[in-house]
Amino acid sequence: MSTTVLGTYEKWKQFLGDRVRQARAMGMSDDAIKALAKEIGDFLANKIDPKNNEERVLRELWAVCDENEKRMLAGIMVKLVD
Repeated sequence: MSTTVLGTYEKWKQFLGDRVRQARAMGMSDDAIKALAKEIGDFLANKIDPKNNEERVLRELWAVCDENEKRMLAGIMVKLVD
């Protein structure tokens, strides 16, 4: 079994949730967190092979989204783990 953060969708959500809470604790605004989540989404979509079915779906969604939709999807992911 993989021990990486991207090994399972649940590990990824837990990791992302932890990072969101850390960012808020450091005083980062929700808008800044969402912008960073969008940058992370761009990186993952372009550089990382999906490790599970959920990541494949997210990558497919990311591929068909325009920039505004990507910002919205990143914001939804932040909301999901919050």
